[in-house]
Amino acid sequence: MIYKPHNYQKYATEFIETHNESAVLLDMGLGKTSITLTAINDLLFDSFEVHKVLVIAPLRVARFSWKAEIEKWEHLHNLKYEIVVGTEKERIAALRNNADIYIINRDNVKWLVEKMGSKFNFDMVVIDELSSFKNYNSQRFRSFMKVRPRVKRMVGLTGTPSSNGLMDLFAEFKVLDMGKRLGRFIGEYRNNYFEPDKRNGQIIFSYKPLPNAEEQIYKQISDITISMKSTDYLEMPELIKSNYSVTLDDKEWNKYQELKEDLVLELPGGEITASNAAVLSNKLIQMANGAIYVENGEFVDVHSKKLEALEDLIESANGKPVLVAYWFKHDLERIEKHLKSKKIEFARLDSDKSIEDWNNGKISVALIHPASTGHGLNLQDGGSTIIWFGLTWSLELYQQTNARLWRQGQKSKTVVIEHIISTGTIDEQIIQALEGKYKVQDSLISAVKVNLSKSESIRG
Repeated sequence: MIYKPHNYQKYATEFIETHNESAVLLDMGLGKTSITLTAINDLLFDSFEVHKVLVIAPLRVARFSWKAEIEKWEHLHNLKYEIVVGTEKERIAALRNNADIYIINRDNVKWLVEKMGSKFNFDMVVIDELSSFKNYNSQRFRSFMKVRPRVKRMVGLTGTPSSNGLMDLFAEFKVLDMGKRLGRFIGEYRNNYFEPDKRNGQIIFSYKPLPNAEEQIYKQISDITISMKSTDYLEMPELIKSNYSVTLDDKEWNKYQELKEDLVLELPGGEITASNAAVLSNKLIQMANGAIYVENGEFVDVHSKKLEALEDLIESANGKPVLVAYWFKHDLERIEKHLKSKKIEFARLDSDKSIEDWNNGKISVALIHPASTGHGLNLQDGGSTIIWFGLTWSLELYQQTNARLWRQGQKSKTVVIEHIISTGTIDEQIIQALEGKYKVQDSLISAVKVNLSKSESIRG
């Protein structure tokens, strides 16, 4: 195909080409891969500023998406690429082949750094989904920072830069600029922009931004950051979100409260203990969904309210295809059992064949897990409704999963996001937290948002 970029795509490509370090915060559907590949192509063959490029991406994106974009556009036909995934033997063979771009999944970054050692000679690195480097203690972050000084050009791509708050930005921008803007050490970053929030004596559990910290952080990173929202540049379908509430009966509610207040719940199948807040949260989410794991690895049913609600929502769709997002394995087992009992046809969306069938209209109810379908999948051809059976604290997974349907190319004029909420439970807190995180992230995006007309007039 002939590449005919929009003005915002031209701007983003030029930004990458004119900055040795760049954070490109592109909303889903804006074509970040084609934008970046166009910049790479120019830097390789026009200005000769780079010679060997590494792309780090989620596994499915590394395996399929970048390859597909290179082969799709005529102007990229000179690019030679190798996909460095699979067995170690396959990865080593890919690295030995001569190419312009080497594409690897993020879980193999540590292996790559150790394998290449002093021969790590990529002069440009692109991190697709920069948010996957938000943990400064992770192996991939610490391994990559060993070779970061050798890299001449860095590009970070993401639509969710601060999915869990401003603290995420430290590692993400350090991997880009080695700490020039937000500091080299996390302690320095915390001291400059945060103060203790929740604590017990000298033990600090969380931090909150100091007054005006957001504005100061955005100002520090603004020179290497651009942001664009799809709603500003694309014809997007209307997005409708709603909550379908279910209410636990007295017996079910008493069990929920007992676990929450005492951290121990006696059930016929075994004993549940919650030793810390994270574990407790996990248990409460399970209970809100209708079942809970016990110590022997089995699960005990608590209620069927969400299953009944799911059945109602599928019925109300009147044959219209729906995606159903679940979180726990017992969610999946119980959903499948319930749908089978009601003779409702469904399929798991967990393979290339099932994804193809969904997009071809052969699946009416598709069961998906956000962690496996969040990045790099186009599902908009198969439907326009997603039902969240169980919620996640992860804003990134939540947004990315929704964006599989709410994106450019969606045939329906309306995309519907339904959340099944157990009233009074942790479900309500998760929805509130997701909305709260939206505000932090949107503040970041707004602060560095590109005003194309202004930028073009300045350049002109």
